[in-house]
Amino acid sequence: MKKPTLLIVFLTVFIDVVGFSIIFPLFPEMLDYYIELDGKDSLIGSLVAWLSKFAGDDKNAVATLFGGVLGSLYGFLQFLFAPIWGAYSDRRGRRPTLIFTLGGIVLANLIWVFAGSFALLVLGRALGGIMAGNISTASAVAADITSGKNRASGMILIGVALGLGFILGPAIGGFAYGWQLVEQGKAVPGLALHPFSGPAIIALAIAGVNWLLVIFLLSESLPPEKRGQHTAQRSFNPFVQLKRIHLPGVARTNLIYFVYWSAFSSVEFTIAFFATERLGFKPVNIAWMFVFIGLSLIFFQGGVARQLIKRVGERRTALAGVCSTLPGFLIIGNATSTAMLYGGLLLMTAGSGMTMPSLNSLVSRYTPGDRQGLSLGVFRSLGSLSRAIGPITGGLLYWKFDNSMPFWVGAAFLIVPFFMMLGLPPVRDHDKPAAVNREQ
Repeated sequence: MKKPTLLIVFLTVFIDVVGFSIIFPLFPEMLDYYIELDGKDSLIGSLVAWLSKFAGDDKNAVATLFGGVLGSLYGFLQFLFAPIWGAYSDRRGRRPTLIFTLGGIVLANLIWVFAGSFALLVLGRALGGIMAGNISTASAVAADITSGKNRASGMILIGVALGLGFILGPAIGGFAYGWQLVEQGKAVPGLALHPFSGPAIIALAIAGVNWLLVIFLLSESLPPEKRGQHTAQRSFNPFVQLKRIHLPGVARTNLIYFVYWSAFSSVEFTIAFFATERLGFKPVNIAWMFVFIGLSLIFFQGGVARQLIKRVGERRTALAGVCSTLPGFLIIGNATSTAMLYGGLLLMTAGSGMTMPSLNSLVSRYTPGDRQGLSLGVFRSLGSLSRAIGPITGGLLYWKFDNSMPFWVGAAFLIVPFFMMLGLPPVRDHDKPAAVNREQ
């Protein structure tokens, strides 16, 4: 294993997620700001009027759905483009793909710095979503430099980077909001600085550092002789890309991942609102809650999952993860105390920490080396699609029915991936074509 390169992959994913998630705690304030600045007859005014049809006059409900829409836009575009970047990396190499996409993310954050209108904010988020194929390409780098037997360790490292990034990013965004270069009453519409330019500058700096790390420190992981195979016929349609991956186990694993992550992201998105309404949590309590989620995720991904995969294999580890996540959802949905909530969160994050790296590793091990970029690109794009669907679905279930409904529905959906996992085929080690892995 080329540890220096793997370290750069870890830093690339970690720094990228930090920069991406800085905006999360700012959504409610951004809604109020852009409505006041642009007016009710503007793009954001029309969006709020449409959301009010679902959420009524409840301002918190509208803010929830607003954040869900912006998150969904990013996720949907990532879904469309991740397979394209993955296939491109299979043909041209991982390093140039990462340089290009990370450069696009730098430009997206620069637009956010001067997004003095909601339209410019949407443009920046859209460009960021289009260029967000770097995680799938980084996963392909990890796959390139690891063998079948230690592939899971590389994927777990990426999972840890994701967990750490989602801890630090929102925390930075929340604190950075106090750094206002322009007061709200003095802001002007158009291409100009705004009250959120401070967090945007930090996101820009983080993206710039990430870009430079890849340019100067990341070496190419895909040898020239392995490029260009199976890429003669590509499509810009991610569903077509999915159909073209005729590999045993990949399609089923992708569907398992999609259903699981849709349920998880729906629950994850509504937890803060649930804790506020049900248990009276304040912002500081919510911040500590997400720190607990992130640290638990890192522990189970980096420690427990790695040992379980070595002993019982990816499929059994993923099954154990689903069996932990399901009761976690139910406990959270019925929580009447902080202790009960944290108990459910522990089961939920333990389940995710075991399930996600196992599924990632399975897709990689089902796939030959020359198709890692495309296969992992499709895998990550389905995760992005679930990220687009989950928050909107969770928000609608929460505000239209009951604050426990997203958790109950999420638990019910997890029955599907559980039974699908039972039918997964054995893992073939493509590093040794004649060998068949018997751990499954």
